[in-house]
Amino acid sequence: MSKYTAADITRIVEEENVRFIRLQFTDIFGTFKNVAITASQLQKALNNQCMFDGSSIEGFVRIEESDMLLHPDYDSFVIFPWCDASCKEARLICDVYKPDGTPFAGDPRSLLKKVLAQAKEMGFTAFNVGPECEFFLFNTDEDGHPTTITKDRGAYFELGPTDLGESIRRKMCLALEEMGYEIEASHHENANGQHEIDFKYTDALKAADNIATFKLAVKTIADKNGMYATFMPKPVYGKEGSGMHINMSLMKDGENAFYDPNDSRGLSETAYHFIAGVLEHARGISAVTNPLVNSYKRLVSGYEAPVYIAWSTGNRSPLVRVPAGRGMSTRLELRNPDPSANPYLALALCLAAGLDGIRRGLTPPEAVNHNLYEMTEEELNEQGICQLPADLEEAVSAMKKDGLSKETLGEHIFSRYVQHKTEEWEEYKMQVTRWEIDRYLARY
Repeated sequence: MSKYTAADITRIVEEENVRFIRLQFTDIFGTFKNVAITASQLQKALNNQCMFDGSSIEGFVRIEESDMLLHPDYDSFVIFPWCDASCKEARLICDVYKPDGTPFAGDPRSLLKKVLAQAKEMGFTAFNVGPECEFFLFNTDEDGHPTTITKDRGAYFELGPTDLGESIRRKMCLALEEMGYEIEASHHENANGQHEIDFKYTDALKAADNIATFKLAVKTIADKNGMYATFMPKPVYGKEGSGMHINMSLMKDGENAFYDPNDSRGLSETAYHFIAGVLEHARGISAVTNPLVNSYKRLVSGYEAPVYIAWSTGNRSPLVRVPAGRGMSTRLELRNPDPSANPYLALALCLAAGLDGIRRGLTPPEAVNHNLYEMTEEELNEQGICQLPADLEEAVSAMKKDGLSKETLGEHIFSRYVQHKTEEWEEYKMQVTRWEIDRYLARY
């Protein structure tokens, strides 16, 4: 049942004197876009009549096919808590449609809805997701541009005054709660200037909306406090990178489909099949879960990020971990995604991979209960443990070979995504970095 009706939104806008409404959507790389309208145009928006030029959006359409319509999700309505009372702003997250009334094939949110519908056809009533989003807070320079400088010397779970970001993180949590988030925890992470805010799990569509909105809120609150928040996976050499662990579970007939009290691990056959599907497609979907050249500088040994494709019920070194909770709390934690990922595409592919494992009745390899980073290459090979892609080029190559990725994303998103990421890698390969100058210039 919907939380809001068109009449509810109209009434709230009038009562709260909201002056602007931002109609938000994402491009295929997860960047929030918006069309801002005044309150006088609200009815037009609520009737799905707001049009925009799709040719200017990365990965959308050619100029001769540019007209797109925004269909707002009423339940996504929220007033931004950081706006001045004299000029309040609200937002509605939208699906993108073509003028003929059909969903646009390049809309990531509509794609996630499509995969969720497939899960429902298989009898699963919900795909619940709980993300763990990490980010860095850095100083800005005299022009307001971001740096990688921080005066913070806090470590994991540190508290003020050592944790210099504590007060800003508190403001972020309060703003998010005003927007309807249930904040479960917030704390300093391992690296200087690194933080994490965890919010309660929910169904995948709302979770993806929450992740996108979370990044906007964190960046906005940081900016208003003279800092810069970045979700870049690895901004500082020699320090831990930022991940976005994804906790997942499936619901069926009102019960957690991953739980079986009669199993020695408390896991159902559905859970084992889902794990196997995720492991089988991990390399093929990594160009989406870890979409940047920089993403693969986080996925290296020694910094708590996963490198090896394996699973465990307690060990934190494999790709997939099953946390201790059972019953309704039974879930799988995928540890390689980072917060630069498009949440709609990432969740769609994670679900599609798991569903593929269920359909095919796949069986996962034996769980690995010792530290993978301490195993020799020979020991890894003996157990058939392979690695995630080492860089974006390898990830894109794996994606092109993975039939599930192409089938799930569809030709429109798949082809444009691969093309863009290939170009990104080619551009990166031609760069001359500071490391190369320091190492080679005076030597040769």
